[in-house]
Amino acid sequence: MPQQKPTTVTQDNKKFDAEKLIILEFKVIKGEVNANEDFDKTLVSGHQVQTEFELGFNLELKRIRADLKLSIKSESDKKNKKEASAKFEFIYIFSFEDLSLFAQMNKQKTIDVDAILANTLASLSYSTSRGVLLTRLQGTAMQNFILPVINPANLLSSKNP
Repeated sequence: MPQQKPTTVTQDNKKFDAEKLIILEFKVIKGEVNANEDFDKTLVSGHQVQTEFELGFNLELKRIRADLKLSIKSESDKKNKKEASAKFEFIYIFSFEDLSLFAQMNKQKTIDVDAILANTLASLSYSTSRGVLLTRLQGTAMQNFILPVINPANLLSSKNP
């Protein structure tokens, strides 16, 4: 089956071109894993994940900042004396040539953002963070953790359990 490259979506007569969205910068603000020395990672049956995601916009510079915070805790059904935990904070800086088409200042001096742009930013930030975590957690008590696949729209609420 031939593959097609889906780069544009038309919504409300606006053409969204994902290729105009560029990651300018990426920073790990926090990256820590905590576990007791007697923690046994083979006893882990799962993980709890809490996420926090925020977007900020500079309309004049056509820049977007995405902040993603993750708190992870192992679950070993009390077989480990104390569970392992990890906290990570990532910042992404994006440039978007067409920002004025998809984000505008309203009368209340807040920014209205088109859902397709917000979902794309959430998806890019979250999926890129998954890859970063895979490498950062190697050799730690959390090495078997993989950030689960989610609906990016779920990130857009202020805090996600």
